[in-house]
Amino acid sequence: MQEYIKVVFRTGREGYYLNNKEYEIEPDIDVIVKVERGEDVAKILNCAVESEQICNKIDSKEISSIKRIATEADYKQLDIVKKKEEETEKKFLEMLKNQPFTMKLLQTIYQLDGNKLTFFFSADGRIDFRDFVRELASEFKTRIELHQTSGREDARRLGGLGMCGKAYCCVTFLRKFNQVTIQMAKDQNLLSNLSKISGPCGRLLCCLHYEEEFYLKKSEEFPELGQVIKFKDQKMYVEKNDYYNNRINLIAEDHERFIVTLEEFKEIVQQKK
Repeated sequence: MQEYIKVVFRTGREGYYLNNKEYEIEPDIDVIVKVERGEDVAKILNCAVESEQICNKIDSKEISSIKRIATEADYKQLDIVKKKEEETEKKFLEMLKNQPFTMKLLQTIYQLDGNKLTFFFSADGRIDFRDFVRELASEFKTRIELHQTSGREDARRLGGLGMCGKAYCCVTFLRKFNQVTIQMAKDQNLLSNLSKISGPCGRLLCCLHYEEEFYLKKSEEFPELGQVIKFKDQKMYVEKNDYYNNRINLIAEDHERFIVTLEEFKEIVQQKK
């Protein structure tokens, strides 16, 4: 049985804990763990964690132990907490009306023991909410944290369906956001309409990252865009590579267009040599 586990809290924060009591655990089981200001519920992500990062934390005694597997009493407490979160949201929105700034409240999460209250919000630009935090602490009598989220984090918290018809990757399995660049869209011949390759979060689709390796490997077989060849007694340029169908789009100086297969293109180049 592996001793070290990785968990995710309801806030989305991840952490590492010891299973030194050798509980029978597996991914997706809820456990109660020690946190900075008491205890909280978390879901197990991984039961077999090995890395330099975890070793450093173990050496510096930063890792606590699982207190227990979540019990029926813990789930009842969680139900109470969730109802309290709904009431807290309403009060938060009332207090927000008196503030000189605008923010969109996305999620309200209490720690299981109530010793910490976290508000996740989105806003245009940075906001100085220090005075507001003090008002919230005075109202709710607990430690308050306000987290301003990004577009992708908003999508993860709100959830929804992508253009593929399935739930967002960031909601289902994607734990960390990968960097998705314009170069990836260029590599995949998708620069013509950026709105079609942008997700509801306003950022480029994570799918581009998944498929980049395929396109880079496939591109090794194809000519570079702009390469010149002689075809049908005309000078033509490579306009586009169709990696999925193994076709190449050619354009002549008079803008006449032709499509040839990859094999045909290679034969044309070979004949020229």
